[in-house]
Amino acid sequence: MSSFRIADNSSLWLKLSLALMLVAFAVFARLVPHPANFAPLAAVALFSGAILPRRWALVVPVIAMVTSDIIIGLHPLVLYTWGSFALIALIAGKYLTALRFSRVVASSVGASVLFFLVTNFGVWMQGLMYPKTGAGLIQCYINAIPFFRGTLLGDLFYSAMLFGLYAFFVASSQAKAPLQAIK
Repeated sequence: MSSFRIADNSSLWLKLSLALMLVAFAVFARLVPHPANFAPLAAVALFSGAILPRRWALVVPVIAMVTSDIIIGLHPLVLYTWGSFALIALIAGKYLTALRFSRVVASSVGASVLFFLVTNFGVWMQGLMYPKTGAGLIQCYINAIPFFRGTLLGDLFYSAMLFGLYAFFVASSQAKAPLQAIK
């Protein structure tokens, strides 16, 4: 399959339904008990960026984060977390132009790394835990490595789930199309 993006001229109902389902899923997954950093937000950002038109893709992960952060509690790093997910969606819109396993895996790993770099840079910028020096930044990244495992595993798991389900439904609908044409 060469392109699988929902076109801008597609039904408003289709785009809105998918966007709302993604937001609800992401919010729910953040609110229920889960392993540390094992959340679907980067996968939702990747999926939104790949599937939805750009203006929709950028707001889906941000609305999910804003909604869940209001419930969980706002924190000083919201601009870094929200911004990283919007950036992940934007990059996915450019890079994930075809549904290929290798691209989804690479994008998922890339999203994990991007989130790690951006949010830990934010921790360092606050200046509360680490001195604002090069050594302080390096120490911040080193100390954050144990948290990266949950992020990476969650991003890979949820990306596989979202893109896998989507590929299944697309393949199922294409398989039914010739049968419907015969009737």
